[in-house]
Amino acid sequence: MNTPSIEAIQDELARAADPEKAAFYPRFFKTGPGEYAEGDVFLGVTVPEQRRIAKRHKDLPLEQLGALLRSELHEHRLTGFLILVTRFERADGAGRHRLFVFCREHLAGLNNWDLVDTVAPKLLGEYLLEHPELTPWLYELARSPVLWERRIAIMSTQAFIRAGDFKDTLKLAELLLHDEHDLIHKAVGWMLREVGNRDLASEETFLDRHAREMPRTMLRYAIEKFPKAKREHYLKRKLSRPNIPSPPGRGTG
Repeated sequence: MNTPSIEAIQDELARAADPEKAAFYPRFFKTGPGEYAEGDVFLGVTVPEQRRIAKRHKDLPLEQLGALLRSELHEHRLTGFLILVTRFERADGAGRHRLFVFCREHLAGLNNWDLVDTVAPKLLGEYLLEHPELTPWLYELARSPVLWERRIAIMSTQAFIRAGDFKDTLKLAELLLHDEHDLIHKAVGWMLREVGNRDLASEETFLDRHAREMPRTMLRYAIEKFPKAKREHYLKRKLSRPNIPSPPGRGTG
């Protein structure tokens, strides 16, 4: 078996590149001027193929893995983070700590929603679930001016939700209630829906308090699985909201 190397990974990704997807992905992931992923560069490799490549090179040395995570090419970063998540899932306590720290050192590489959603629940959230004393870090991220750090904050709590712990999801959802970015609205609504899938009363209590002030996209994501009559009930509460300005300084994008 060949020794894992960054050169081998880059070569396999280059050979798997599809020119049509390379042209499509920048539009799909909004990489144009002024868009949320401005300047991101794509080879055009599908996620299943990246997973196969990551599996073959899961033992890549951390020094080389760091170079992948810093690459300007999206597929280099995603493949690198897939390797990191795989390593984390099979590591012991000391190894998980090392990989958590390593991930935090390379947080800037998580600069699109697919990257965040791959890593935040499965690595960052899982580690924080084991070390709840570090959870205040998520609240720092939720107040960050960086869009992706705010998304990391709420998406990391998916690990907590799966463990039946909703308190941080609900607190962070409240903190991000007046965020201006659509990608935060979607993520918060999604996590509220995940809470409701496990404890409907907790989600409905949150909605009863906040539906009127929730951004419409956030509310729609949160109530997506509700029966039609209940969806209409919450949408009418939203429509009846008085025109009150949002509080200043709450998670603007």
